[in-house]
Amino acid sequence: LKLEMPTVNLDREVSLLATVPGVVRSLKSCAVTWQKLISRVLEEQLKKVPQGDGPFAEIDLWHEKNAALSALTKQIKLPEVQKVLEILQEAESEFTGNLQIVLSDLKKHHMEAQDSAKFLSTVERHLKNLTTGTGVDVISNTIPSLLNALRLVWIMSRCYNKDERMVPFLERISWEISARVRRVVDLQTLFKQDIAAAKKKITEAKNTLEQWKKSYFTTCIQVEESGSKRYWKFDVKRLFEKTDYMVLICQDLYDIFQVTEELYNIFIPELITVSENPKAIDELRREVNIIISPMEELTFDPLSMETARDWGFVMEEFREDVTVEIVKQIFVQNFKDPPRYKNHPPVAGAIAWSRSLSQRIQHTITRFQEEEELLASERGKEVKQIYLQVVKKMEEYEVQKYHQWRERTEHILPLLLKETLLAATSATEEPVTTKKSFCFTLNFSPEISEIIIETKYMELLGLPVPEMARYMALQEDKYLRYTSKMKAMLDRYHKLMEMMSEAEIKLLDHYVQELWKILKSGQKRFTWKSVGIGEFVLQCTQIIGKLELLVHHIHNISEDINSKLQSIESTNLFKFPHSKNGDKHPGAKEFFDYVKCEQEKEVEQLVRKYSAIPQLLIEVERRVANTNSGKSPKLASYYAYWENRIYQVLTQLIVKNLQAFNATILANVPLVQIEAVLSVPEITLQPSASEFEKMTLQFIQDCVEVTKHFVRWMHGTCIECRPQHVKMDEAVTFSFYSDVSQSPLITEQAVLITQNVHKLLASLTEYLNQWKRYDLLWKSDKDAVLDRLAAEKPACVIFDEQLQFYMKVAQEMTQGPLIKDEQFIRLQLAPLASAVQENAKSWMMSLGKLLNELVREELFSLQGEIQVGVFIL
Repeated sequence: LKLEMPTVNLDREVSLLATVPGVVRSLKSCAVTWQKLISRVLEEQLKKVPQGDGPFAEIDLWHEKNAALSALTKQIKLPEVQKVLEILQEAESEFTGNLQIVLSDLKKHHMEAQDSAKFLSTVERHLKNLTTGTGVDVISNTIPSLLNALRLVWIMSRCYNKDERMVPFLERISWEISARVRRVVDLQTLFKQDIAAAKKKITEAKNTLEQWKKSYFTTCIQVEESGSKRYWKFDVKRLFEKTDYMVLICQDLYDIFQVTEELYNIFIPELITVSENPKAIDELRREVNIIISPMEELTFDPLSMETARDWGFVMEEFREDVTVEIVKQIFVQNFKDPPRYKNHPPVAGAIAWSRSLSQRIQHTITRFQEEEELLASERGKEVKQIYLQVVKKMEEYEVQKYHQWRERTEHILPLLLKETLLAATSATEEPVTTKKSFCFTLNFSPEISEIIIETKYMELLGLPVPEMARYMALQEDKYLRYTSKMKAMLDRYHKLMEMMSEAEIKLLDHYVQELWKILKSGQKRFTWKSVGIGEFVLQCTQIIGKLELLVHHIHNISEDINSKLQSIESTNLFKFPHSKNGDKHPGAKEFFDYVKCEQEKEVEQLVRKYSAIPQLLIEVERRVANTNSGKSPKLASYYAYWENRIYQVLTQLIVKNLQAFNATILANVPLVQIEAVLSVPEITLQPSASEFEKMTLQFIQDCVEVTKHFVRWMHGTCIECRPQHVKMDEAVTFSFYSDVSQSPLITEQAVLITQNVHKLLASLTEYLNQWKRYDLLWKSDKDAVLDRLAAEKPACVIFDEQLQFYMKVAQEMTQGPLIKDEQFIRLQLAPLASAVQENAKSWMMSLGKLLNELVREELFSLQGEIQVGVFIL
């Protein structure tokens, strides 16, 4: 488009040219041409509309407008054109006003086109990513960026800051996003792809649509928070009605693929595993493919709102297909072991399960029939046929299950009712008095309970039941009471038998036999058809109660006896004397005498406790045999049991005390004192090792002989034996000593104690050997040594050495330790040290006396020589 320029010469001044009529006419004619051209161009540009539904069509339109109007605007700004306009203005031509209006419109529309093209160019990059970009990340990042760019356009642009501009542009973006989704969700190719890939594409498409709406509302908030007075208050329905509908369709498509995948994954792999018929697997695949085949043959666009009704029919048909197929597969897969509701019995539960499946598809087919168009289609007829086949199989299944149950119930129930009430686990026919000889169990078959439950549910299902089964169902509460009471009674019985020891079962043999006799009637005579079941349970319960009471009394008495026996067994027979001060301990005889004296006091207490036991056993006799003689034949085994317990207790009494004494020997705590003495020419212990060992043996014997005070009972009684006169003046009392003393446990402890004492004394004797270095003090012949020295008359230094030696020995006796503690013995060394010291001092006195005599003799001799010399002088 080019403006026609005037042919006149315009080199002169504007004011001068404006006065030349010919020039003005020529310029006016040219201006008219310009006005027409500009008006025509403006009219053409304003009539133009975007060539397409997408946002690029609008952007391209603005670029075209901007290009066309920019070309005219540039020409208007040329100097020649501006001079023409000035001349006409100077000439005050009437035409100038109209031309200025046209030029003003050109400027306005050019600025609008220029502004729109400039700002819309800022979103072109985002729109290209939206249109041609690949990958979920690109789309998810593009939509928020695109809307953010549009927010800036809204704030800064002079044209796209109005609803009438921005809303249509957003509509075009919404259309572009929808087109993008349509390209992805192409049903012609989607159902030919892998299910996982198809689900991924649908999910991406749905997420894109949802993000478009979410990002829009986020941008609305940002616009408000930016402080702009122009908010985004656009018509949401206009922008998102179609995309929201497409979201729903995407969800439907995803559900279709999900269900298809589940049909393949749930049913087909299991059939492949268990089926030996590949044709069945192929048939299932074919049926699954038939379900989704209508989706591939659609003649309309499911993403279009105009076809919503058609798509609704397709989805309804699919749901019916799926429901019928799933119910069919559930039935085929589980009919051998169907899932049941809680508390439902097997057969009635299976029938109820089958009926529930039938009702499910029946309800579905009923809704299916309400849509005549669906039912009239080929697929509708096929679904109906499959439905009828499945329902027929379910009906046949129900009939078969019911008849099998009825036949078995009519056969087995009379036999079950002929069973006895109880069953016994003993292998012997007659009861044997042992703790585990008889265990009774309730012989109520679980099948009876199951038949009762089945009967109730069968009647609820409207099925006829056998008369005997109905009678049992009506009597259910009565049988529940019977079984509950019998279980409680048997629990009490078994608990009672478990409480009783073998000795107590033998003691109460008469009562136990009586109870077993009644219980065996429930094992042999009473059946579940018997009339006296209640009386049988009552009788058993009463006898068990009486026996429980008797056992309770016997246990109380047994606890008293056991308490006395425990007291006897835990008695300390070795109470040792306490040292009055830390260094002084009793001597051996004093120590053992003290322990024996204390032991005799304890034995008196033990005998009193032992003597009280027969009276307690007589109390048991009174309750069991109604006598108080202490020699009831019914209690003979019970007397023997307790006598054996007393033997065990006395054995443990002696063993534990000997073990304690042995531990005392080995402990490093001195309790008894012995002395080391000089018995020339030997150093010995006082008392000697052999004497101490004899004392220890006697000590052990005294401990064992404690049991002589516990007199045995006469055979079959709890009465003490009287002394038996073997000889005229000798009486023998039968006690536990003869048995206890032969116990290997006691012998073992006695040997261990004597060995430990022997080792201890040997160790002390070995310790005294170091004192033998002083044995010259008493082993040397003092007189002979002194005579030799007197004869030799050695120098004084010799005497000094001898005196120093003996003085040193005497000093050592005062400086060294005077006690030696080893295990439970304290060895007193003071007597030995005193004796050694006395011997050393004796030597010192004798040597001093000899030295004195020799010196005096020398002195006297020297004195005589001095006197002779004086005399000579």
